[in-house]
Order: sequence, then C-alpha cells, then structure tokens
Amino acid sequence: MIDEQNQQPEEVQAPVSESSETPPSEPTSEAVETEVVTEPPAEEDTTDYEAAFMELRSNYAAKERENEALKKQNEELNNQYMRIAADFENFRRRTQREREELETQIKCNTVKELLPVVDNFERARAQIKPQTEGESNIHKSYQGVYKDMVDRLKKVGVAPMRAQGQEFDPNLHEAVMREPTSEHPEGTVVEELMRGYMLDDKVLRHAMVKVAAPPEDGSGS
Repeated sequence: MIDEQNQQPEEVQAPVSESSETPPSEPTSEAVETEVVTEPPAEEDTTDYEAAFMELRSNYAAKERENEALKKQNEELNNQYMRIAADFENFRRRTQREREELETQIKCNTVKELLPVVDNFERARAQIKPQTEGESNIHKSYQGVYKDMVDRLKKVGVAPMRAQGQEFDPNLHEAVMREPTSEHPEGTVVEELMRGYMLDDKVLRHAMVKVAAPPEDGSGS
C-alpha cells in the first residue's frame, strides 16, 4: 500500500500531430540580394560618326584607285599579248614564205641542170632523120627517154613556153636577134631559138627569140 502511495503520477505528454507545420523561415540575406539586383546605367555613345565616314570614304577611294590601276595593267597586258600574237603570226607567215621560196629555188636549180639535156634531145629529134630500120629503132629508143623526162618535169610543175607568134615580153623572152619584115607586126616573136620554161608561175629560163622589126627602106621581106 505504501508503495502505491509513494509512487508519483507520470506526466502524460500530449501526442504531437504530424500535420502540424513549422512556421516559414525568414529569407536569408543572399536571397534578398539576388532579388534586389538592378541594371547598370546605359553607357553614353561616344562614336565619332563623321571620322568613321571619312575613313570609309578614304578606303573606298583607295579601292577605286587600285581598281583603276588593275584595269590599266590588264589593258597593257592585253595589248602586249596582241602585239606578241601579231608578231608570232608575222613570223610564222614569213618563215613559211621563206621555206617555200627556198624549196622553189632548190627545185629551180635542179631543173635548170636538166634543161640542157632536154635541149639536146629536141635538137636530135629535129636534125636526125633515120634512114634504116635500125636507125629508126635507136631513134624511137632515145625519144622514149626524152618523153619520160618531159613527163616527169611536168609532174613537178615545169612547163615550156610557146613564144613564137606572141608579142615580145621582156619578162619572158630574151631577144637575141631582130629581123626586119613586113609579114609580122613590129615586136612579134618570129622564131624561137631556144625554148623557155616556167616552174609554176616562176620563170625558170627565158626563151631566146628573134623579134620582128620594121622593114628597111626598099626591102619587103
């Protein structure tokens, strides 16, 4: 009984409600500073627009001068190219003409060495009159050689002149005799003493001719 009386009654703690909320904490100084940040004042525009414009204008003028210089240089180079091209074309034509003239000269010199042989064949044909069959065979043989030579000369552009009956031309003929006559007009070639030859449009050898002259007084031949 004594024990029950000596025992003190235990304090009963009120249960803490789970739904009770803690009061909101006051905002810290950092949060306050973040919210209070303000924009700095705008800087004053100190650009010198007039100086910038002048600099831009100066650069533009410099580019214009550079462009004009390049145009002039391009024109000079183009003119130089045209002169070189013209010089080369003249050189090419001159070289080709000189080569053709050299080839013609070599051909002329070669053919000139053969013309006396042709002359001999023509004189033999005019003078020799075969009497026997053997002589006729020999005559035909060397005339065949003559014909072959003439044909080969024609292939390289050699052609005989036909001077007799033509008017005397100093560019083609060489007058070695004059014959007074009334049968032909003065200056007419009355006889071809040695035949002339042309190589294409070039005189290979002038024809030696006899030319008609006015008849002498009292002569009518």
